[in-house]
Amino acid sequence: MDPAINFCSVCAAPVVVRIPPDDSLPRHICAQCGTIHYRNPRLIVGSLPVWGEKILLCRRAIEPRQGLWTLPSGFMENDETTAQGAVRETIEEACARIELDDLYTVISVPHVNQVHIVYRARLLDLDFAPGAESLEVALFTEDDTPWEAIAFRTIDLTLRHFFADRRSGKFVTHTGEIN
Repeated sequence: MDPAINFCSVCAAPVVVRIPPDDSLPRHICAQCGTIHYRNPRLIVGSLPVWGEKILLCRRAIEPRQGLWTLPSGFMENDETTAQGAVRETIEEACARIELDDLYTVISVPHVNQVHIVYRARLLDLDFAPGAESLEVALFTEDDTPWEAIAFRTIDLTLRHFFADRRSGKFVTHTGEIN
C-alpha cells in the first residue's frame, strides 16, 4: 500500500530495509547516516453528525469510492487531536458545524495500515453544504440510508452500531477490525 522509501529524508543517501538493533521488525534505515524511517498506520478521523432522527452523510467527489456515501472523515493532520481532526473534516467535507459527543468507533484496518476513529456528534444547525471533496451532503433516517452505496466497510459498521445502539437506548464505544 505504501510507496517504497528509496532515499533518506535527512541526507538523501539510499535506504535499506533491515531490523535495527533492539527492534524486532524490519525498518527503512539510511545506509549512510543511520536514520530510521518509521512507517506507522495512518489515523482516519471523523464524525457521525445527528439531527433528530437523521444522520448526515457526504457523497464522495474524490477517489477512492467516488460517488458513494460516507460520514465526514479523513486523514488526521499533525498538530491536532483526534477530536480536532473530526471537527475539521466535518467542516471541510460538509461545511457543517457540530458539537462532538463521545468517541464512538475505533476500527483497525491493518491491510491498508489505517485506524478509523469516529465520534458521535450533534449538528448545531441545518446550514451545511458540500465541501470540495463532496458531491452532495444529505440527512438520512435509518430506513432511507443508502446502504448499498456506503463507501467503506468501517462506515457501514459504524452506522449499523449507531442505529442498533439508538434502538437499545444505550450508546457504547465500539472497537473492532476489518481484515
